[in-house]
Amino acid sequence: MKVATGKSILNGIAIGPLRIYKKAKTQTSQTSSLTPAQEWARFEEASEKAKEQLAELYEKALEEVGEDNAAIFEIHQMMLEDDDYLEAIKGIIDTQGATAEYATETTGENFSAAFAAMDDEYMRARATDVKDISRRVVNVLTGQDEGDALSGQPAILVADDLTPSETVQLDKSKLLGFITRYGSSNSHTAILARTMNIPALIGVDFDDSWDGKPAVLDGYNHCVYIDPAQELLTAMEEKRKADLKQEALLQTLKKKPNVTLDGREIKVYANIGNAGDVGLVLQNDAQGIGLFRSEFIYLDSADYPSEDHQFTIYKRVVETMAGKKVIIRTLDIGADKQADYFELDQEENPALGYRAIRICLTRKDIFKQQLRAILRASAFGTVSIMFPMVISVREVRDAKELLEECRTELKERGVAVGEVETGVMIETPAAVMIADELAAEVDFFSLGTNDLSQYTLAIDRQNPKLDNFYDPHHPAILRMIKHTVQAGHRHGCWVGICGELGADQKLTETFLRMGVDELSVSPSAVLPLRKLIRSLDLSQE
Repeated sequence: MKVATGKSILNGIAIGPLRIYKKAKTQTSQTSSLTPAQEWARFEEASEKAKEQLAELYEKALEEVGEDNAAIFEIHQMMLEDDDYLEAIKGIIDTQGATAEYATETTGENFSAAFAAMDDEYMRARATDVKDISRRVVNVLTGQDEGDALSGQPAILVADDLTPSETVQLDKSKLLGFITRYGSSNSHTAILARTMNIPALIGVDFDDSWDGKPAVLDGYNHCVYIDPAQELLTAMEEKRKADLKQEALLQTLKKKPNVTLDGREIKVYANIGNAGDVGLVLQNDAQGIGLFRSEFIYLDSADYPSEDHQFTIYKRVVETMAGKKVIIRTLDIGADKQADYFELDQEENPALGYRAIRICLTRKDIFKQQLRAILRASAFGTVSIMFPMVISVREVRDAKELLEECRTELKERGVAVGEVETGVMIETPAAVMIADELAAEVDFFSLGTNDLSQYTLAIDRQNPKLDNFYDPHHPAILRMIKHTVQAGHRHGCWVGICGELGADQKLTETFLRMGVDELSVSPSAVLPLRKLIRSLDLSQE
């Protein structure tokens, strides 16, 4: 058995033979016997034909992956009308006496290389898109047919790279998964794969000897097993069966509202720690992201992440969620989450110490950098900002004042900014007791039940010796949640739960009867929770 590793863009299991897909190489002549005007006319005709093909692909994608994801093919049509792109092609035809196909292929390679060299990861991922549209025009000019990448039995497709159009055109009844040598987790191909629920790995080094061999693509562990041992194969088949059961539940619930039998609607969102988790959010059909733990951007960095670096990550998540709400919790560093470059002092009681909003309001340069990055990303979707560890109205007002300063700075720079909701995490008894005053300042509350339980019960939730004393169902905690919901609603705030109790199905009905509007849980808990909500009748006592 051989094992090769890569980067997973969807947690899933695929079992079957490997099939290596080698794209036909188009032979393009450089020098033309026609005039530059005739070659340009050939290009324009081929470009129009390519746009027609892209329009057909848009309709196919619209049916399979929805309007937001199908939009890539509208973008491809617009790319074919880009002035810089067209001028580069025409320049090669005019100055070199080149054929339209040579000029298009060369321009595609040049533009792709320029995108790939950019610092912005999002822009680097566009390298594949410009290659895709150029190849399409060249194929029209040369009469080249891409051929069927998947003929015969179902297989795991292996290729150097796949373009968005190739991905959409693959026969899904025969595609078990795919593996590529190149590619980006932020590419449109990766986004389409996640939306279509196709297990996939990128960045895998393979060779021709793989062709036809049995394999297991393990998206959970970012690897592929070639010629797997029977014991491993049996275990993976069991895991695949569990995934299929989850997929069946997804198909039952997909795009259906989370409404109780008596008509009460509740939002079910997902919690994430980084941009790579968005695939799981989409895979489990969550309605949005209720908690983006932004501190992991800092924990994964050797030094303070720049505004541009943060913006790129937030923008990727917001764009991938395609209009669905993304709630970003501002920096919650400190206590059990330490980054050396912050140079935080050792504390006797770090859970009660210098952390979260307390750091942000005293190190405003760091805080404003993050706020600007979030505001910039808000121009690309639906974004909300949530402040953690709040214990006073003054903290909220100070944070909002800094947010407005950042908004003003960005507008003066001519940077687009969207509208954002503001909210606070209710995770201290102090915040619960002044919930009415806090609700007058913000748009929403999200109950962080992990810390709220810890502070209410005076129990360190990371101390295993106290497990027998820790009771997350303690009446005091439930009363605090109810009090917070009532206070929020009195002032027009919607109220959600983003802590672990949100996924506790023993309490789901209790929370709904309290009036909780939203539950944000780990992606894997979304579908079972939705199923439960749709079975409840809150009109029955």
